[in-house]
Amino acid sequence: MTHESFRIVVLGLSLSSSWGNGHATTWRSLLKALGARGHDVLFLECDRPWYAAHRDLPNPDFCRLAFYDDATDLDAFREPVARADAVIVGSFVPDGIAVGRFVQDTARGVRAFYDIDTPVTLAALARGECDYLSPRLIPGYDLYLSFTGGPALERIERCYGSPAARALYCSADPEVYRPLGGTPRYDLGYLGTYGADRQPALERLLIDVARRAPDLRFVVAGPLYPPDIVWPANVDRIDHVGPDGHPAFYADQRFTLNVTRADMARAGYSPSVRLFEAAACAVPILSDRWPGLETVFDPLREIRIVDTTEDVLAILRTMPDAERLALGASARRRVLEEHSSSRRASALEVFIAEARARRAADIAAPKLQAV
Repeated sequence: MTHESFRIVVLGLSLSSSWGNGHATTWRSLLKALGARGHDVLFLECDRPWYAAHRDLPNPDFCRLAFYDDATDLDAFREPVARADAVIVGSFVPDGIAVGRFVQDTARGVRAFYDIDTPVTLAALARGECDYLSPRLIPGYDLYLSFTGGPALERIERCYGSPAARALYCSADPEVYRPLGGTPRYDLGYLGTYGADRQPALERLLIDVARRAPDLRFVVAGPLYPPDIVWPANVDRIDHVGPDGHPAFYADQRFTLNVTRADMARAGYSPSVRLFEAAACAVPILSDRWPGLETVFDPLREIRIVDTTEDVLAILRTMPDAERLALGASARRRVLEEHSSSRRASALEVFIAEARARRAADIAAPKLQAV
């Protein structure tokens, strides 16, 4: 092993439950890759009843998982936080400001914030309504890891004083998310928790398509959809598909749909984990349009961008099967080259090492001046 092994403590929204949140899948992918690369990881999760009732990974084999009741309970973990090489606080952690203060007061290693909701965070900060991060905390994090790249990174450094804002997109484990073969049952599917801001795009790019193509079959999976939604008869509904079932769910579709949260689409450069999962499974993706998508997948060879109901119908009706399969295969190659969980873990190692070097230089600078 050519890289240095780190002791890492993570305080994230949830690792144990993927119910109703996309954070768990992101953490699992990244931490599994970190464990495979020899790093020692402790994940601290605030115990919440809605996750406790839906735990699908209570005992991960790639890291240690411990629970705490609230921020005042974190004193029990003071020693591992203090001696860790890096401590990472995630977005949407309950009482995250108090958690961040504890980490910045306690950790002797690199202190990082991982924003899995960057556009939401920046909008909340601007309104003074962010309950898991404050402007005062940001300069105290040596590293601001962001699900959003592009111009947002410069804004985080310039407006909020982050020493280093770096894009760390989500990813997929290509050993787990892989082509399964078989004959798809559905022409188009979508996997995602209900979001009011995403629903208009889902209506336009799948539900309206289903109404106009009663001979085709569709599926939408995810929790929290309101009961008053009128689903066409040719749309199957699945309330929840756990991460273990994602590859089979994707394999059951000729095409899968990616719909981006409104805040993420406006900010751009914010690929969702579903993009990388589906691509790793070599399932052709139809995606809504947002700035920076072309930096993640080639819109001609690896993905198709759709704006209207007619765009989707045309692809479902006319794309030759050979072209469809080539699209999926090209997307999987891109994941293997650039978007695997191992590549993200490798990038994080570099970011941590750079942050350690900056801290060491900052500590040494006053001593040199005194001499």
